[in-house]
Formats: sequence, structure tokens, C-alpha cells
Amino acid sequence: MNDQSTVNLRAERAVISALLTNNNIFDNLNSFLMEEHFADPRFAAIYAVACERIPRGAVVNAITLSHSLKADENFAEFDNIDIFLAELATEVVSVSQAPHYAKVVHDLAIRRELVRLGGDISERARLDHGVSSENLITDAESSLYKMAERGRYEGGAVTFEEAMRMAIEHAEAAFQRDGGLAGLSTGLRDLDAKLGGLHPSDLLILAGRPSMGKTALATTIAFNVANNHRKAKTASGKEKIIDGGPVAFFSLEMSAEQLAARILSEQSEINSSQIRRGMINKEEMVRLADVARRLEEVELYVDDTPALPISTLAARCRKLKRQHNIQLVVVDYLQLLRPPSSRSGDNRVQELSEITQGLKALAKELSVPVVALSQLSRAVEQREDKRPQLS
Repeated sequence: MNDQSTVNLRAERAVISALLTNNNIFDNLNSFLMEEHFADPRFAAIYAVACERIPRGAVVNAITLSHSLKADENFAEFDNIDIFLAELATEVVSVSQAPHYAKVVHDLAIRRELVRLGGDISERARLDHGVSSENLITDAESSLYKMAERGRYEGGAVTFEEAMRMAIEHAEAAFQRDGGLAGLSTGLRDLDAKLGGLHPSDLLILAGRPSMGKTALATTIAFNVANNHRKAKTASGKEKIIDGGPVAFFSLEMSAEQLAARILSEQSEINSSQIRRGMINKEEMVRLADVARRLEEVELYVDDTPALPISTLAARCRKLKRQHNIQLVVVDYLQLLRPPSSRSGDNRVQELSEITQGLKALAKELSVPVVALSQLSRAVEQREDKRPQLS
């Protein structure tokens, strides 16, 4: 049973009444309001029919709803559905106020979900002693993130029609973007030609032997994506990213200062070792300061916490996605992350498997590409099979 403090049946009734009066308001509601947001199952059933029919161009009103709702179990106790629908359709509700009422319905639905989630978290904390407290916190944080993003990142199955629409949108974005890429440009033409850009939900492993330039390549990609960040306003007036975007860079080996020095060196064309030792002249110092000022607005967020657990990294990524809408995550490097559990013991293969699974799940959850660096095993020379393996 729903707590009445988190239910407003008058608001739900007003939304449905306005929708039956004028189907044209549907697009304004459907962007955030869903069937499950209604506490009253009758209003939920009516809205579900509207969601199915209105996009196809069908009219939804008291007359067209009558037949289909008579077979709905939510209306089994009603002797006369026609009277109920007629009352809804003839109520005096300002159509212009419908989005306001819909937001009230949506807000209360989120509150009910928070109450339910709080109860679940409390129950698991008391009874589920087979799960570590760290994993309980991670699960709770993940659930809260998904709730906060609901509407933009609604889960569940989608129709093939919706999937095709998203594919067309990606193709259109590629057509409009410089270079014709469907994904984020790395800023490296040959790499973009091979990959077609960096795509949302992808996990890319950048593997190589020590001192082969993995960090340099990853830093260049991260900087290029952040530096190319461009936005434009849509027809509705909302801002939309059309190229690049904010980047989260988890540097588990190199400090944030060292990473910044490397980027400054490349952009100012001054040797990094000279910058580190202060062996630069006045002209180079001025050039370095000019470059630093130019790059101040670049949205590259560096986290240099060592030995970061994968669960903590995921939590920080969710926060950065929520606050800054990051478009790319870079992890340098895979072997320095801690696995989500200690059950794998000394089994390094199992640990790396858990870490990569966690990164792939994160890429899908946030709908961003994740680039993870990895060292290849040094033991290749001692093996008959010379194919590369993660160390």
C-alpha cells in the first residue's frame, strides 16, 4: 500500500483528463512521464494505452478507450466504465497546467521509489551478511544513480522501431560531425578510420608492453576529446553536445600534476623534462603560461587515487556523469585497480576478469566509451605461444 504522503490522485486524474481532452500534449508528457509513475492502476492503464496509440496517430478519448479498457483487470470492479471515462473527459482542467501536474506525479513516484529502495537497503544491511558492506554501498549508490537519471536512461526493453530511431540519430550525428564519425573523435585520423570513433557503451582495452607509449596515447585521446567539446542548441532550446565532451581520467600510476605537465609540454612544444627541472627560458615560460590559460576551460577531470577499487571508480564516474555529463572514461591502468571482491584470492586471471566486467557494466550504465590501459605479460619470451596476454 502506498503512503498517502507520496500519492496525489487529484494530480493523476488531472493529467489523464487533460490528455483525453487534448492528445497534442502527449509529447510534452511522454518525455519524462511513464505508466509506472501513476499510483492509481486505472490511470496507469489509460496512460499505457495512450503511449501505445498516440505515437501511431490514433486518437485517444473516452469513446476509443471504452472497448479496450473493459477487458482490463484494473477496471474489473467498475460497472460502467463509460461513465468513468466521460467524467474524466469532461472535467475542467487547464491543458496548459498538465505538464505541471505531470511533474507532481513524476516527483511523487520517485519519492515512492526512494521509500522502497530505502527499505530494501535497510533489509539487506540487516540480513544479507554474505555480501560485504562495500558491495552493499556500491549497489545502493548504483540504484540511486539510475533513479536520478530515470527518464534519460530508462532501462528495460525497447522496440525495434525505437532502436532504429536511435541508429538513425547516430548516423545523422556522424553526418553532421567533422570527419563523418558516429562516435567520439580521438583526434587521431588513422585511429578514427579504424574504429569509427569511440562509441557509447564500448570498453576498449589499450594493451602494450611497458614503456611503449600507452599513457601518452591515452592522454592524447583524453585531451583531444575534452578540448574538442562543442555544444549547440536544439530546436527546443536545450543544449546538446555535438562533438567531444568532458572526460574522466583515472590515473592510478601518474599524479594529476605529472599528467598536466605532459599535456602542457605537448601543447607548448617544450620538452617535459625541461619543464620538470625548470630548465626553460623567459620566452618559454611566457608560452607555457599562455597555453595554461588557454586550457583552463578544458573539462578533463583527473583522479589520481592509487589502488582504487572498481566499485569506488564506478561511484565516482556516476557522480561525474551526473554533475558534468562526462562522455569518456579513461583508466590508466587496468592492473592497478582493485577487484570488487576478495574472493578471487591469488587468482589474478579471475581478478582481471571481474575488473573488466565491472568496467564494461559501467560503460553500458553510463552510455559512454571506457578506455582501459593494460600491460602485456613480460613472460611472452618464455612461452611457446607468443600471442599477447594481460599481465
